[in-house]
Amino acid sequence: MPKPHNNVNFQLRQSTLAWLRAHPPRAPLLRDAFAIALLAAAACGGYAENDGPSGRLITSMGLAINLSTHKVYAVDETSGRVLVTDEQTGATRAVKVGDGPIAVAINQATNRAYVVNTDSNSISVIDGRQDAVIATIQGGSHPYVVSVNEKTNKIYVTYTYDNVVTVIDGATNSTEVLKSGSADGIAVDSRSNTLFLSTYEDPDIRIVNAETGAMSKVRVGAHLWGIALDEPANTLYLAHTGTAEIVGLNVETHEVHTIPVGEIPCSVAVNPITHSVYVVNYGDETVSAIDATKARVVATLHVGKHPQAVAIDMAKNRIYVANVHSGSVTVIDGAKNAVIGTYGAGDNPYALAIDATVGRVYAANFGEPAATKVEAPPIAIRK
Repeated sequence: MPKPHNNVNFQLRQSTLAWLRAHPPRAPLLRDAFAIALLAAAACGGYAENDGPSGRLITSMGLAINLSTHKVYAVDETSGRVLVTDEQTGATRAVKVGDGPIAVAINQATNRAYVVNTDSNSISVIDGRQDAVIATIQGGSHPYVVSVNEKTNKIYVTYTYDNVVTVIDGATNSTEVLKSGSADGIAVDSRSNTLFLSTYEDPDIRIVNAETGAMSKVRVGAHLWGIALDEPANTLYLAHTGTAEIVGLNVETHEVHTIPVGEIPCSVAVNPITHSVYVVNYGDETVSAIDATKARVVATLHVGKHPQAVAIDMAKNRIYVANVHSGSVTVIDGAKNAVIGTYGAGDNPYALAIDATVGRVYAANFGEPAATKVEAPPIAIRK
């Protein structure tokens, strides 16, 4: 029997939208493992609570900041634009890209932004000096996520329906193809020039040598959503939605370990300075704080309704959690593992970006406006 294609999983996510809106996933009520996995796919895929059955799968990469220029890039999927906001002047410029932009990544070294246009099967290259598209690169069917290796000036684009990764040469905008399969998640190890690719229904993590294209696989279990690389610790973390665990993979030895967390974990962030990992649990509306050196949860914190994304301000040791169904962002004090407060973040915030040097946090919204500045207090309000 042929292996199920990624678009089968995509259609399954689509078909559960109406049910999910009427019955938010509560793990104790879900006795069937397949039901949990199916709802996790829809939930962690980022559907907003007011979507209809024709709603779209969105990613947590709809927002990015160029920390060198202090410009914020937010995709506006419905209008086919990227909104570029200059933090220093407050001015916003709308840049027309392709149809259905859903993800953006920045190469700070070249001051370029790469925008995935899933409906027009293309990637738009925005020059940060002009705030204008300077190239449109055709790709495969429904590009999904994008990642940049600034050391090599290579950009990697994955697809929902095509079993390849497109590699863009940032200097020439020429492309080549890696036959490494479709992927929902991607992480780049710039030190070893290695790609890590995950697909929700694939039990294997694919490890790709970006120079040669050689690929190996490590079995970690299916139903993965959320990926983060801790380079100093040589550890890749993956959210295992179906089993309520985080998978830790040693990228050198390929040794695998698991850490129990909350229900339907779907987003992961790492603070290498404090050796901490933070996991967003969509199902029970919590965040698991993990001591990475001991590989165990040290705190479980309740946040807003159905959290989806997490980002860390390492300079202040603050953790920000986007609560997609309550229009808010919860702020956590990483030193005390305590909630500081919850603040408005626009409609259905599903992605986060932080400019720590100016102390600003932005949330991407599924709706208008495309991004919201989060007005969190400048200092902790609890001791």
